[in-house]
Amino acid sequence: MRDTKESRLLLVLLVVVALALITVDIRGGENSPLDRPRRAAQSAFGPVENAVSGVVDPVGNAVDAVRDSGHDSSTIKRLQRENTELKQQLGSKDTTRARAQELDKLLKVAGAGQYTVKGAQVIAIGAAQGFSWTVTIDSGSNDGLKRDMTVINGDGLVGRVTTVGRSTSTVLLANDPDFTVGTRLEGSQEIGFSSGQGNRPMRDQLLDGKADVHRGDRVVTFGSEADKPFVPGVPVGKVVSVEPSAGNLTKTVEVQPFVGFTKLDVVGVVVVGPRTDPRDSVLPPRPTPSHTTKPKAKNSPTPGGTPSPGSSDTALPPGTKPTNSTTTSGD
Repeated sequence: MRDTKESRLLLVLLVVVALALITVDIRGGENSPLDRPRRAAQSAFGPVENAVSGVVDPVGNAVDAVRDSGHDSSTIKRLQRENTELKQQLGSKDTTRARAQELDKLLKVAGAGQYTVKGAQVIAIGAAQGFSWTVTIDSGSNDGLKRDMTVINGDGLVGRVTTVGRSTSTVLLANDPDFTVGTRLEGSQEIGFSSGQGNRPMRDQLLDGKADVHRGDRVVTFGSEADKPFVPGVPVGKVVSVEPSAGNLTKTVEVQPFVGFTKLDVVGVVVVGPRTDPRDSVLPPRPTPSHTTKPKAKNSPTPGGTPSPGSSDTALPPGTKPTNSTTTSGD
C-alpha cells in the first residue's frame, strides 16, 4: 500500500473503530456483544496458535537453556567439587584406619620386646640411581633419634638409621646388599649373619655347618653391643630354602623377610632397648594344625574274625558247610 492521504485516513479510521470496540467490550463485561465473535475467532484460530506455539517453543526453550546455562554450569561444578571432597574424605578415612592398624601392630611388637620406640612415617624413598634401598622418615635429632638405631614395624625388622637431620632421617633397609645383621634361629638358638639381596630373600650364614635347620624355621636379631645398631629379638623372617653344607664350616639358608619393604608407612625407631634379651618371645605363636579323625568303616570285621554288628555273614565252625536259610513250602 502506498503512503497516500487516503491510506492514512483509513488507518486512523481503523484505529478509532478498534478503540471503540475495545471500550464497548470492556464496559459490556460478560454480556459484551463481542463475546460470541471472540469465541468464534478463538475456535477458528486456536489450532493455528497451538501449531505455531509448538514450532516456536523449542526455540524459546533453547533461548532459556542458553540463558540458564551459566547457572547450570556452576551447579555442575559445585556438585563435582563436593563429590571430589567426599572421595577425599573417604580415602583419608581408609588411610587413617590402615595407619591405626599398623600402629597397633607396632605397639604390640614393641610391648612384647620391651622396646621404647619413637613412631615415624615414611615420607620418601631413596633415589633409584643410588642402587641402595633406603627411605626417609619424618623424625630426626629433634625427636631424640641418633645414628645406628634399630628401625622396626608391626611385622619385624625394617633396617637401621644411617643419617640423622633435625626433622628427618635416612634408614638403610634390611634388604639392601650392604645390610648385614646378626641373627638367632628360633628354638635351636643357632647364630648366623643375614645379608640383604634386594628383591630376593636374605642370605643367612649359620656359624655351625651341622646346624639342624628346616624350611619354615624363623629368625630373629641376635643383638649388638649396647643395642647399636640392633636390639635383640626383633623378627627378621623365615627360612625358605637350605643349601647343602657339603662339609663346609658354615651352613647357608635363605630367609624371606617378614617386612614388605615396598609398602612401608608407619615405622618405629627403637630409642631404648630391652633390659633382657627377649629371644623368641616377640615372634607370634605358631598356628596349631587342625587334627581330623577318620570315620570308621561300616561292616568292617573285628579282630579274631568276629563280624561287626550289622554284618550279614555268620561265623561257622571249621568243616561246616553253609546252608540255605530260606525255607520253602512243601509240594
